[in-house]
Amino acid sequence: MKIGFIDYFLDEYHANHFPEWLKEASGGEMQVAYAYAKIDSPLGGMTTDEWCAKYGIPRAATIAELVEKCDAIVVLSPDNPEQHEELCQIPLASGKPVYVDKTFAPDKASAERIFAIAQNSGTPCYSASSLLFAEEYRNIGRGKVANVVSFGAGKVETYSVHQIEPIIYLMGPDIERVMFTGSNTHESYVCEYADGRRAIVTHHNDWGVPFGMAVGLTDGSSKLLTVESSFNVPFMAGMVRFFRTHESSVPHEDTVAGIAVIEAAKKAAKVPGSWVAV
Repeated sequence: MKIGFIDYFLDEYHANHFPEWLKEASGGEMQVAYAYAKIDSPLGGMTTDEWCAKYGIPRAATIAELVEKCDAIVVLSPDNPEQHEELCQIPLASGKPVYVDKTFAPDKASAERIFAIAQNSGTPCYSASSLLFAEEYRNIGRGKVANVVSFGAGKVETYSVHQIEPIIYLMGPDIERVMFTGSNTHESYVCEYADGRRAIVTHHNDWGVPFGMAVGLTDGSSKLLTVESSFNVPFMAGMVRFFRTHESSVPHEDTVAGIAVIEAAKKAAKVPGSWVAV
């Protein structure tokens, strides 16, 4: 199965690792056959041609050419979600399975427009945080969590998806409002559900801080979870399964709900201590 990579620029962590991970997860059945990038790396990394030469992956001149020659598509641009709507136009109208990297979109309206392209053309697609597949979260199961204090590294714009998507998996998508409670150096916010349940999300600049959460279960017990499992293995296995069966591991409704929460969190950061509706 020929997989095509579409990226804003190719020399980034996901593009550099996904080819080997996909090959391993599929037992060699799936290989990245073509790659396309809108621009060369603006961060001083390899150019598109240099990246293609290093990884032995032919460069497609256009997105249309790549989609025509491949059986399935990965739209990357993990740190530039504002590029996804443009990069997804042709792939999501193709009918071929498309995985769109995190963070799916910069706001709820964009997320809904992107999924609408796929819906109108009958194209199977999904997006997901790799952390969503960590066995620490999956072992609890959905619907058994009453409250959460979540922690992890990175900024809200690009890394809150790794906390919000597991929260939505465990507690549901109906977060009603968000309040920013952090500072200039440590971002944090409270997510409140329609029924009064709350999830507190904290971001740390130090990458020595792992992802995890303190979980209050509906039976009154509590657990402290620190993600130590190799979450990229089940994440990639899910992508391989999707390319084979066209069955997504993540409902579109959950993805849109997560983007709406992140959008509200960014708005809430401008008015600390005030509730912002999701």
